[in-house]
Amino acid sequence: MKIDVLLGLQWGDEGKGKVVDVLTPRYDVITRFQGGPNAGHTLEFNNIKHILHNIPSGIFRDETLNIITNGVVIDPIVFKREVESIEKMGVDITSKLVISTKAHIILPTHRILDAASESAKGKSKIGSTLKGIGPTYMDKTGRNGLRIGDIAYNFNDKYEALKNKHFNLLKLYDYDYSLDDEKQFFEGIETIKRFQLVDSEFILYDLMEQDKKILAEGAQGTLLDIDFGSYPFVTSSNTICAGACTGMGVAPSAIGEVYGIFKAYCTRVGSGPFPTELLNEDGDNLRNIGNEFGSTTGRPRRCGWLDLVALKYSMMLNGVTQLIMTKTDVLDSFENIKIATAYKVNDEVTDRFPYSLDVSIEPVYTELPGWNTNLTGVRDKEQFPPELVDYIKFLEKELQVPVKFVSVGPDREQIIEL
Repeated sequence: MKIDVLLGLQWGDEGKGKVVDVLTPRYDVITRFQGGPNAGHTLEFNNIKHILHNIPSGIFRDETLNIITNGVVIDPIVFKREVESIEKMGVDITSKLVISTKAHIILPTHRILDAASESAKGKSKIGSTLKGIGPTYMDKTGRNGLRIGDIAYNFNDKYEALKNKHFNLLKLYDYDYSLDDEKQFFEGIETIKRFQLVDSEFILYDLMEQDKKILAEGAQGTLLDIDFGSYPFVTSSNTICAGACTGMGVAPSAIGEVYGIFKAYCTRVGSGPFPTELLNEDGDNLRNIGNEFGSTTGRPRRCGWLDLVALKYSMMLNGVTQLIMTKTDVLDSFENIKIATAYKVNDEVTDRFPYSLDVSIEPVYTELPGWNTNLTGVRDKEQFPPELVDYIKFLEKELQVPVKFVSVGPDREQIIEL
């Protein structure tokens, strides 16, 4: 049995957590394959909102195994809070979650380094979430990292050695800091010890051999990929489908369906280029109606019209086989809706995503009529207004991949399968 992959096609915040929660009953196993607590996957059901950072979004479904695999970086402090929050709901999380021994650990000093580095950039800030993600991946690739499996092997000595290395690095910055959360860090390590720590690549291989249905859940979005995103305003991991292979330890031939999630418009948190950004009333309306504030940082998201140049690029990189459109209801009150189908770069029109978005880019828009209908109560595609049907048909014609699901609200009941 092949592994299906679900990932974001924009700059993150596409609604991956909610969609995973809805798809989970079709799968036996849900994995997270990259990123860390900079992710904020929001699920909403029974009028309760849940935000997951490290733990896969299948955790609230019965009979589902959840795996944090080797590509993820884990903050023990955040993990402990997350576990406690879920256990308060009566979920037996230790029986439903296993953790890769090869996943890397975020130290308190990683977060300090993150903040010091971002502060030193001044106006050139990349918009880091300051969760220590970048420095942790730097230690991973620099072969200095501390891994979950190290908990069983001279952990304290390894921790002190890496911490002291960080102290020496911090001398390079004019940055005041205090290390006052070591106690919480080691309490988080004790929480991690409660779980089964596994070589997840072997577990996944065995599960595939048993024909178990597996869904890999990505974090952030394609346009934040370290190699193919809007560099340097990107995250520190590979957010694309190829990252699922290295982030889980599976062969490319093991990948099955690739679900690509996109909002019916675009958002971005933090710094970096954004060709279709709306610095006007339409942008404000998208932000306020869509409640576009970061689930991890609380920062207001920048908003703009849907960008098909960027979306086609993301789909090409990921080999998307099925599309999922979220937050469609946010466009309910717009008389007309614009979609960028090309860029005008230095007086030349192109549909190719450029190497640098810092050049002068003017989006070329196609305008479609809005539906002026409250979609939040819609539960069947037959109830879609004709303007929404035309909107979806336009996207499918442009993108050459079917839209399989449409979300019309935050609740798990508000995702409609087409």
